[in-house]
This record gives sequence, C-alpha cells and structure tokens, in this order.
Amino acid sequence: MNRLLIVSNRLPISVSRKNGDLRLQRSVGGLATGVGSFYKSYESLWVGWPGINIQKKQEEEKDRIVEILGKEQCHPVFLSPYDIKHYYDGFCNNTLWPLLHYFNLSADYDPKTWQVYQRVNEKFCDAVMEVARPDDVIWVHDYHLMLLPQMLRERLPDAEIGYFHHIPFPSFEIFRHLPWREEILSGLLGADLIGFHTYGYVRHFLSSVRRLLGYEHTFGEVRTGTRMVRTDLFPMGIDYHRFADSAGSTQVQKEIARIRQKYGKRKIILSFDRLDYTKGIPLRLEAFDALLEKKPEYQGKVSLVLVAVPSRTGVDSYQVLKKRIDELVGRINGKYGTTDWVPVRYFYNFLPFETLVAFYSAADVALVTPLRDGMNLMAKEYVATRTDGTGVLILSEMAGAAEELGEAIIVNPNDQDAVIEAIETALAMPEKEQIERNRTMQRRLMRYDIEHWVGDFLTRLGDARAVQAERSEQVVTPAIRNELVSDYVAGKDRLLLLDYDGTLVPFASKPQKAVPGDATREVLEALSRAPGNEVVVISGRDRSTLDAWFGAMDIGLIAEHGVWIKERSGEWRMPEALSDEWKAEINPLLELYTDRTPGAFIEEKDYSLVWHYRRTEPVLGAQRAKDLKDDLLHLTSNLDVGVMEGNKVIEIKNNVVNKGRAALNWVSRHAWDFILAIGDDRTDEDLFAAMPPEAYSVKVGLAPSRARFNLVAQRDVLPLLRKCIERDKEGVSGKKERQGREKALIESAAPG
Repeated sequence: MNRLLIVSNRLPISVSRKNGDLRLQRSVGGLATGVGSFYKSYESLWVGWPGINIQKKQEEEKDRIVEILGKEQCHPVFLSPYDIKHYYDGFCNNTLWPLLHYFNLSADYDPKTWQVYQRVNEKFCDAVMEVARPDDVIWVHDYHLMLLPQMLRERLPDAEIGYFHHIPFPSFEIFRHLPWREEILSGLLGADLIGFHTYGYVRHFLSSVRRLLGYEHTFGEVRTGTRMVRTDLFPMGIDYHRFADSAGSTQVQKEIARIRQKYGKRKIILSFDRLDYTKGIPLRLEAFDALLEKKPEYQGKVSLVLVAVPSRTGVDSYQVLKKRIDELVGRINGKYGTTDWVPVRYFYNFLPFETLVAFYSAADVALVTPLRDGMNLMAKEYVATRTDGTGVLILSEMAGAAEELGEAIIVNPNDQDAVIEAIETALAMPEKEQIERNRTMQRRLMRYDIEHWVGDFLTRLGDARAVQAERSEQVVTPAIRNELVSDYVAGKDRLLLLDYDGTLVPFASKPQKAVPGDATREVLEALSRAPGNEVVVISGRDRSTLDAWFGAMDIGLIAEHGVWIKERSGEWRMPEALSDEWKAEINPLLELYTDRTPGAFIEEKDYSLVWHYRRTEPVLGAQRAKDLKDDLLHLTSNLDVGVMEGNKVIEIKNNVVNKGRAALNWVSRHAWDFILAIGDDRTDEDLFAAMPPEAYSVKVGLAPSRARFNLVAQRDVLPLLRKCIERDKEGVSGKKERQGREKALIESAAPG
C-alpha cells in the first residue's frame, strides 16, 4: 500500500530534557500504546506534538528534534505553552471532552479557546503539508483534530483521508449544546471514511449530521452535496499477544509472586484507570465501602488495589477529583483498616508495563466501571493476560468494550446495589465458569487485535475511495462540461427538459417560497430566444403556479409531473383522461399523519395529493414518511394510483402519469441534434429512462441514478446553462463575422 501518514495530538514518542540533553520515551494513552506498537511495520510517518515546549531561546533545538524523531518515523508539530493551555487544556479538555462524555454541564464554551483550537488544527494542517506526498493515505485521529480533515481536503482535494474517533460521540440532544457544532461536523466530513468504536456512536453522529447540516444518509453513507462520506464502526483492538506473552515472562512472574506474597490469601480487586471524572472512581470506592459495611464477612479478606494514573494535572476539575479520591481512600482505610490489612491500596502514579501486567495477572477481579468510555482497552488487556483462563471482569455497560465483552459481568456504574452484587458474584464465581467466560472473550480479542483493526479500517478506507472514484466518473468534470457545451453549440435543433424545484431553484421550507429569481428567469429567457431551441420546464407544481411564473415565456410546460402539458403558445391539455375520485379515500390518511407530525402539510393538486415533511424534525419526518408510504401502498393496492417518494415529499398520483411519459411528447416528434434533461430527485428517474442513449441526462446530486452524468449540487445548474448560452452567442457572433468578411471579399473582387 501507499505510505501511511498518521496524524494525532501526541506522537507515540515523547521528547523531554534531562541535564541539557534530549531524551525519548514512549507516550502513554490508548492510541499511542495501540497503534504505536506496530506503525513502524508500515511505510509510515506519524505527525503530532512531541510533548516538549520550545522557548524562543531554544529555537535551535527544533532542527535536532526533527532529526531524531525522523529516525523514529515521526514528524513534530511544535505547540507553544499558550497553545497547550487554550487548545489542549482549554477547548479539548474543558469543552469537547466533558460534552462528548455526556458531562455537558461541565463544558466551558469559551470563544477564545475555540479560536485557538482552530488555529492549532491549522498548524497540524501546515505540518502535514510539509511532509505529505501525492499518494499518501492520511489517517487523522481523535477529538483534538476534528477540523483537520476538511482543512486537508481543501488543500489536498484528491487525498485519501480517514478519521477515527476514539471517545464517545453523544446523542444529538447533547451535541447540539456546542456553539460550533456545524463547524465541527463539517470538519469531520472532509474525510472519506469516519470510524467509531460502536454502532451507537455512528448512529449519534449521523443523527447530528442530518439534523444540523441537513445531509441525508443511507446505509452509513452521507451525501454532503459535493461528496459521499462513509461512516462505520471499528471496535479498537489491543496488541493481544504482547499482553498474553508478557504474562509468562520471568520478570512478570517475579512481580506476581511479590504481589501475592504481599496480599497473602486475600482476594484482589483491581481498579486501574487514568484519573478522570468520566471513569467513575468515586462511585467505585463508595460501592466498595458499602460492600464492607453491608457484608462485614469480606473485611480482612478482600483488598481493592486502586491505580489512578495522573492526568491533566493543570485542569481544576481534575485537582478537585484527586482530592475527592484521596478523602474517600482515607475514610475507607480509617474506617475498616487493621494492623495487618489495608482495605484500599492506592497508587497515584504510572505503572511500568511489566508491573501493570503483573497486577492484571494477580488480580482475582478487575473492576472497570466508567461512567462513560469510548472503548476502554484496560478491560481487554486484563482478559488477554489471563492465560490460565481465571479471573473475572466486571465491566460498565457505558464502556464501548461492553458490546464486545458480553461474557463479563455487565453493570450500570450508577447502580450501587448492582455493583455490590457484581463484586459478590465475581468473588464467588466457580473457576470453571471463569475459564468458560474468559476463553470466549480471548478468542474474540485474539481475532480482532490491533493489527486487524488497522487493516480493517484501511481496507474500508480504500473501498470508500474506490466507490468515490467510480461515481466521480459520472460527475460533470470541466472536460465533460466542455463536451456538452460544444455539442449544444453544434446542434441546430435542441431540446432542453428542465426540472424546477431542486434544479432551477433550490428547495425552500415552503413550496410557495421557491419562486424563480431574476437569474433563473434570465437563463430561461435567453435559452428560449436562441434559434432552434425548444425549452420545457417539467415540474410537480400545479398549472396555475407555472402559468403565473412562466406563462409569458415562449417555453413548454409540464405540470403535476405530467398530468398537464402546455406547448409553446398553446393551451393546457391532459394527455390521458384521469380521475380524482380516489382522493376522498386517501385524504383522511394524509390528514391523520399531518396531525401526528408537527411541520407537515398537505398540498392538493388537480390529480394528485402531496404530503410535505421538509419542515418536520428530520428523524421523525423520515419515520412518519416510511410509515405513511407503507400504509398508502396497502390502501392503494386496488386503486389505479401510485405512491411516489420525492425530496421530503410523498406524492400520490395516477399510475399512468410520470415525467418521462410527458417528455416523450417532445422527444418523439423530432430528430433532435441535442437533448439535455436535468433533474434532482426520484421523480426525474422516469425522465432519464425515457431519454435516447445519446442525450445528456444529468442528475443533480451524487446519488445513484439512471442519468448519464451527475452535477454536484443545484448551484451548478445555472452556470452550466449560462456557459451554453455564452458559447452559443460567441459561435453566432463568429459566424456573422465570417459571413461579413466573405461578403466584403466578394464585393471587393467584383468588377468596378
């Protein structure tokens, strides 16, 4: 594969100073530990902050840092202390982190930190541009860089860009609190593929995109108007064999023996976390306190080993949390402790890898009960180290890992009684049952390890790009546009079939607001005046509306998707004899759904009924439309009417009527040199199907279609038509000029 360019807030290797020298050490954290364990096996380069501040007087160190990190396949992004304070401690950890973990009341919406967040994302973009090659696969990671995919897309339009979100993505009702929500979503949609740990996070993201940006999605594909963006779930794995194999190493076995000697025959419950309010550590301690109080038989027989790794020590809320945990540990130990038993062994430090694996291996129970967690790799690491199959994992249902590790004891961390019951069940679980549960989880974790996770994401990213490339072949490129315009200019008899709503004009919240502006009128007038042109506006609008807008123009009109036809300078006529008696049977059902769906309304035409839901809450409107369509199909099964789904509308009309059939009144009467048909929704598919193979049929938008070509968006329609008009005028002007020169030559050659 092409070179992999990984971009994250932190590099997997941190740089520090000691006695004036620069030192390298492995960074902590799930991403750095996981991806950092194998990225060198790829042709890759990792871009991120090296964890060191460079003062002005130390500027010369930058070149040295770039050089030594280059040997580790890394490239640094240098951030100032001001950047770290307002971007990392500020917007990332005082705004995004609490909001995305459902602690929205703790989120701080400071415009200053938002501005720094934008600027730092631009710094990362600049750093990527320094090293990017044309064929690089760019993989952006996590909430620190949610604006970066779109920034890269603007500067590298053809780049293959993926984004993975390592923490929860909340429901729309939570995410909508963010003042800069549209900017964040637009930033992410610059990627070709957006990955999440669970389907719930995917669903929440798609809901926010639909409600806030108005982009529809189908089977995880978002239609942005300019591109198709895929979303999918990729539950992050661990380096399984590293943990499993390390458990048997001599150093780890010695550490296990030391731990067992220290705790004797007492059962060990391990709680290992970063110090963070999302982890629910105080609730865990309170549950352990309640267990010892309600079940005194456990006193002296169980020890809780609490490891809290220091995190974000400069953030006030974390300092408050540390104080709260210190107080709880002190209270429990003072309340129950004896001369030979300390109920809670508290470690506030980072544990070396071998010591961590030893605690995983020695612990009888792992208590992993975060209030909200994107995945929680510690739960997976604990299971991986249990090479003999023993040990019990108690896991919060709020952690993404709970969807994979269903054989664990799953609890609600807010339910103290449930947590106490889970601890009792774990301590009493027979060894045979422990082994059965763990072996099932181990097989699953072994199959979908960190390398499988990376390979799966990159394969799906490649698939997304392949689909985009396939669809881009139909997009009207400058070359295709020039070919279309040239064929238009060369044609003497030209037919132009133009849809109205969503094609000549953008959609409006109410149909009556989508009136043709001056630009639309000017284009239609110019097209209709050009010699040899036959212009037909095809619409679902009623005939009186079309008459009011276009009756004075020398163009053809089709109303109600083909119920009514009006040729140039002619009168309205119905190609087919139709009945509207079915309306009385259908109308009550539409009224019922309108009453149940705020914002929906009914539009009645001569021979059709339309249920509009553009102004409804998007998810509710889509669900109601689906239910209504199902009910209508059942109700109309014995009627000669069809149910047609358009852009935020459900239309019921006679089966014999469609745009394609109406357009044939023009297509079939003449051997046209040039035909152009443009439309935007499902009602226009009949029009495209009726076109001869050589016609230019153009779908507005990137959805699959019977049309030969796609225009990216509605805003591209009028410029395309104007280009035809301009080139045609240039051709006519040039022809007249040539004729004038020829006439002058003839006259000058004639005898005096």
